[in-house]
Parts: sequence; structure tokens; C-alpha cells
Amino acid sequence: MNIQHKIYHLGRLILSAFLLFAVAACGTKPQESAAHVTSTGFVCPEPSPRVEFESKEINIFTWTEYVPADIIDCFGLVYGVDVNVDYFSSNEELYTKMSFGESVNPYDVVHPSDYMIDVLIREGLLQKLDSGKLENMKNLDGGLISAYGSTLDFIVPYQMGTQAIVYNSETVTNPPTSWADLWSPEYKGRIVAVDDNRVVIGMALLTLGYDVNTTDEAQLEEAKQKLIELMPNIRVFDSDSPKTPLVAGDVDLGIVWNGEAFLAKQENAAFEYAFPKEGSIIFFDGMGIPTNAPHPDISYAWFNYMMQGDVFWLTLVDYPYTIPNQAALDFAKANHAEVYEAYMASPITNTPADIFAQGHKVEDLSNALSLYDQIWTEIKE
Repeated sequence: MNIQHKIYHLGRLILSAFLLFAVAACGTKPQESAAHVTSTGFVCPEPSPRVEFESKEINIFTWTEYVPADIIDCFGLVYGVDVNVDYFSSNEELYTKMSFGESVNPYDVVHPSDYMIDVLIREGLLQKLDSGKLENMKNLDGGLISAYGSTLDFIVPYQMGTQAIVYNSETVTNPPTSWADLWSPEYKGRIVAVDDNRVVIGMALLTLGYDVNTTDEAQLEEAKQKLIELMPNIRVFDSDSPKTPLVAGDVDLGIVWNGEAFLAKQENAAFEYAFPKEGSIIFFDGMGIPTNAPHPDISYAWFNYMMQGDVFWLTLVDYPYTIPNQAALDFAKANHAEVYEAYMASPITNTPADIFAQGHKVEDLSNALSLYDQIWTEIKE
């Protein structure tokens, strides 16, 4: 953790302790409840609105390193329920678990990304949401969430972002400016890549001048052969924490999500994030309710709590991607200026509009997805 983060977290603990003392000092009535505080000292905001439900627990399936622990803990504390969380590392892992059926998919909330959202909707694995129960949707930036299109009937937006190239400017003498540059022999054994077939195959397709969503078998075969040529340069595939081998110095470059690049740069200012000239690959993540969710009533409480500005701002500290929650940005600006300013000043997280416009969105390819799965298996053998 760098000095800026250490100072911030110390300040967060001091602020939490002060707020807790203030609440206790003002509590003159015995029946008043004390503030809820997590193990880190974070004082939990009360739900606004407080959603009524009968369930005693909630089961969540989300990406590794994606939902701040304080949010998870706070939800359990303010509602007095058990919060059970499982983690996945790829959309394919999420799909496999969900498609097995109720006995293996006991989840109330899942966090799919971009094309997988469409897959789950198409296969009837997500419930249509009741918009009347999503009061805090008003906190989201209408311009940004328009990118979700009709999936908003099934998905509550979570975070957005880009997938591009991060590199250590102190050890990489010839910085990459395009996806094609990653094939340079000088990068042998020096790259970490997210374990995501659509991203990695997609960037290979872009170097060949093809669409990231092509279903042309000849083009995909070309991309496979090109990736086989790249494999000596990739030291590790890691979707759990791709920043870790970068910060540790095990690798010098990465094909990563923007939030991971931002965190790596906070640990070591030498890391730079390059948007490839062929265009970055953009993503949109959301939260949905599986069709066979055992406790769907509590899911709406989770969604509304997550969308509170005084709750969601924590993602700016722990997992800073491009966030569509305007209320969270407003809260951070008013109460945690250093966090807000760091986010707004960084083109890594606060992605420039023109960069986003030039990006490539991966889409649901229906049965053609098996072509990508086959290529992924073959290049990793």
C-alpha cells in the first residue's frame, strides 16, 4: 500500500471513530441503536431507502476483488442478515455455475459482464427486474448507463471500463502503443494477461484488422495462429489479481482492466496505461437476479444499498474502474476530495469520451461462442 493510501485509510479510521463517538454521545434514548461499524472501523451508512424483505440471508456470486469488503459487511450489519459470497474469475465460470440448475446455483445476485449479460438473458437465466423497487437507479448517470441498452430490464449497472495495456516505464525501454506491439520478441515471458478468451482473442483479431465479434472461421483460425506466436511472451494468465505479478516485478507488461492498472500505478508510479491504437476493449458489468434465486426479495435491498452514493464511493478506493454512479462521485467530492480528485485526474479510470467511443464492445455470439472456447483451449494447451 502506498503512502497516499496509508494516509487515506488512517484518515478513514479516525473519521469512523469520531462518527461512532458522536453517535454514541447523542444517544440519550436507551432504545436507539448504536452505529454499525465494520472490522476496519468504517461506520456503515443506513439504508436509504430501507427495503422490506423476509429473507434472513443473501447469496452473492461476484468477481474476485470487485466488491469492497466494507460494503458486504455493512449490508449484513444494517439489515441483520447473513451475507454469503462466492467468487469467480471469468464470465465462463459464472455461466457454467448458473447453467447447472438450482441445486448448484443458489444465488440471489450475480455480477455478469458485457456479452455474458446477453447470454444469460437469452437463455432465460435472469429475472426481469421490477423497476418500481429500484428507487436508487436515480443515482446513476443516464448518459453512461445508456450503453447497457435494453439489458437494463434485467441488470442494475455496476461498473464499466476498458481493457488495454499497462507497462512499467522503468523496465520497458520500448513502450507499446498498439496491441500488435505485444508480439515483440523483447517481451518474451514478460506479460500477464487476463484469463478471458473474448479479450485476448479479440485483441488478436484487432491486430489482423478484424472485428472482435467475428464468427468467420477463417479469421478466427488466423487469430489462433497469431496467439500461438504470442504465447512465449505471456508468462501468466490471471483474472483474480493481474496487478499482483506486475507490482511484484514478475512481469513488466499486462493486458488488464483499467481498475487493476490504476491500483498498480498507485503502488508504483512507473506504471503507465496505454490505449492501443487499434482501440481498447470496453466492458460493462452489472448485477442481476437468477431466475431460480432462493431469496429474490432481499436482492432489491442489496441493489438499492449498493447504489447509495455514501456506499458506492468505496469502489473509488478499493476497486476503481469507470463508475456510472453520479451520486457516489458527488459524495466523494464533498467528503473525500483526495479520492475524488485522484479518480477524476486519471485517464485510466475516468476514461476520456473519445477513447470510450473508439473502444470495441464484445457481444453475445450465440452458438459461435463455442469457436472462441475451442481456440482458447487449444492455445493454452
